[in-house]
Amino acid sequence: MTIIQLEYLLAVANCGSFSQAAEHCFVTQPSLSMQIKSLEEELGVVLLDRSKKPVIPTEAGAVVLDRARETIKAYNCIREAVAELKGETAGKLRLGVIPTIAPYLLHKFIPAFVHDYPKVELEISEMITSDIVEALKRDRIDAALVASGTCGEGILEQELFNDRFYAYVSPENPLYERQNIRIEDIDLKDLVILSPGNCMRDQIIELCQARRTMPSHYSFESGSLDTLMRIVDCTPCLTIIPEMAIEYIPPEHRSQLKTLSKGATSRKIAIAVRRTYVKSSIIKALTDTILSSVGATQQA
Repeated sequence: MTIIQLEYLLAVANCGSFSQAAEHCFVTQPSLSMQIKSLEEELGVVLLDRSKKPVIPTEAGAVVLDRARETIKAYNCIREAVAELKGETAGKLRLGVIPTIAPYLLHKFIPAFVHDYPKVELEISEMITSDIVEALKRDRIDAALVASGTCGEGILEQELFNDRFYAYVSPENPLYERQNIRIEDIDLKDLVILSPGNCMRDQIIELCQARRTMPSHYSFESGSLDTLMRIVDCTPCLTIIPEMAIEYIPPEHRSQLKTLSKGATSRKIAIAVRRTYVKSSIIKALTDTILSSVGATQQA
């Protein structure tokens, strides 16, 4: 039994497919299949039910997978501990980022992080919050950039900086003439928001003290704030956007940006990790780099 075999087994369980797992592990499918078959022969049990689509673990496979996760974690802990003893920040960091953060923040800190910590292998995935929580619990990612307070039990969140909310209003909307908008003055039928699954959608609904089934002229299944703003540009609607998106609004549309008065009109951006996570030096390096990139005015 080898670490490679356990990693391949875990990859198939996570991906639900031998072909996707092979692609994820950067090996050919026959090589990956051969290693898992060899592991099954050594243990004398079938670990994966190949007749199911997606592929699922057998009863024995589920037991082995639980131990495999612990073994791989312990293996990585050894490497991290040795790196820290040598004064190095090194290893692999699998980072999840929610869609309302990724387009506006990643490019600000990644170049500096890669330059300052060349021995860290950074693997980034854009994911909605519910998928991030599941991936953290199943050890598919190591850490995530999220809106604070959205991950629940078993996940540690370290707040990084504040991100205020602003209204982005169509020139055809009655609220366009105002510079500061009260939440209670927003007609919910004119408000377009993100699709279900985006935590910012829930924050906006809570902010507006509205029911989850919000009446609206339009319904979109999009996780893109940019899409919502383009909809506002061509309809009488409005939407709510985070501060980090403002610098990407073209100058000719800046007049559509309005401050919001009263209430919890901001979110806190946080880095989330499992309570049992051990790569503390890498997380600290990432945190320091992000804070340097956003400046002191936004920091929590």
